[in-house]
Amino acid sequence: MTLVEVGGPVAGLGAGAAYLRARHPAAYWLAVGMPASAVRLLGSYGSVMDSCGLTVQPSRLRALAVRATTRREVRPVPPRRGMLRPTSTGLRIRLRLAPGQEPADIAASAERLRHAWGVHGVYVEPVKPGVVELRLVGFDVLRRVRMPRKAGGGFLRVPVALREDATAFVRDFRAIPHELVLGATLSGKSMYLRHLITGLAAQPVALAGIDCKRGVELAPFAPRLSALATDPGQAAELLPALVQEMEDRYDLIRARQGIAPTTPDEEITSDVWGLPESERPVPIVLFVDEVAELFLVASRKDEERRDEMVTQLIRLAQLGRAAGIYLEVCGQRFGAELGKGATMLRAQLSGRVCHRVNDEPSAKMALGDIAPEAVGAACTIAPERPGLAVVGDTSGGWSRIRTPYLSLADAAARCERTADLVPDLAALRLFRPAVSAVRPASLTKPRSATA
Repeated sequence: MTLVEVGGPVAGLGAGAAYLRARHPAAYWLAVGMPASAVRLLGSYGSVMDSCGLTVQPSRLRALAVRATTRREVRPVPPRRGMLRPTSTGLRIRLRLAPGQEPADIAASAERLRHAWGVHGVYVEPVKPGVVELRLVGFDVLRRVRMPRKAGGGFLRVPVALREDATAFVRDFRAIPHELVLGATLSGKSMYLRHLITGLAAQPVALAGIDCKRGVELAPFAPRLSALATDPGQAAELLPALVQEMEDRYDLIRARQGIAPTTPDEEITSDVWGLPESERPVPIVLFVDEVAELFLVASRKDEERRDEMVTQLIRLAQLGRAAGIYLEVCGQRFGAELGKGATMLRAQLSGRVCHRVNDEPSAKMALGDIAPEAVGAACTIAPERPGLAVVGDTSGGWSRIRTPYLSLADAAARCERTADLVPDLAALRLFRPAVSAVRPASLTKPRSATA
């Protein structure tokens, strides 16, 4: 009877904890994982730091004070620890670095700290000189994506995915104007594109698209698009119109720079964001899906058209930022073998997102020139995790992200609800897609990409 009375509840608690850990990792972390990790961290902080080589010899004044008051041996001191702050996904703690230390020293020991404190991951973020923040993540947040409530969105800022450190990945067009997104079939590239389009649909932005797969990717969003080209022939007409719009905007900026003696210095500008709001043209975001279709030619006659389109894309990538024109270039494969201008275009796309790809050279083309360490991480993405990607930028930093699931029907419905926000741009009127045949409610709902 004693065995039943004691063993029954213990077995029930163990089974319940195992169920929570498998099915509801966030609840398991709050109930079991966080208290255990907090106790482990607070109880072993000094010894763990010493084992990781993150302690330094104390100052002479401190050593004299210890000897005079306690008469015990002076031991190396770890970084000064701040208050432990729990979150829904982990723990956060700030450390004041000891003299002679740098954030890279803490980051180099992140894997050892993870094992010592029994958490899923440890990430180091510099706060200010001499202070870093340790972000301890209690479970795999990319297994079932839940975006944080405060994701940091705003004008031309779209939260599109969750980072592996449980923070939101925000696509900021003002900071990174152009981006290259690569991914094989069923890798989650289309899901990433849906979040971008729906995030921008509610903003005063003009959206244009080039989808050479006869529009199957971008046509459902036609109510919110200012222009759509569904084959290389239409793209060859749309790109010159965008280049002409860019040149007209440069003429507007140049006219503003015909400065009168009484013009204040703060009104002198070199891009559209320095113009008065009443004169500022609306930003344009151009989505190019399957960019390789613009490079491929079937005959010698098409080569001249291809070269012209590539030249115009490169011009938009080089000069579009100041005119408020941004590029989002997507494809399954992007490399020098596409032809003249491919690598030059890639060099202008400072943002890089690499989903699962079919070969290592594709990952190298996406990330090898800005973050070589990220190439290996991109090549290990499993097919069972669609939406998982490696994101990098020209600063050399990179991280893993995963896009939450958004059905095509829901994305199309959001674009239909915001159709009244489509700006009237004279240069794009001829390319405005017809929306009468689009029926977002009738679209079938596909299987969850991040389940």
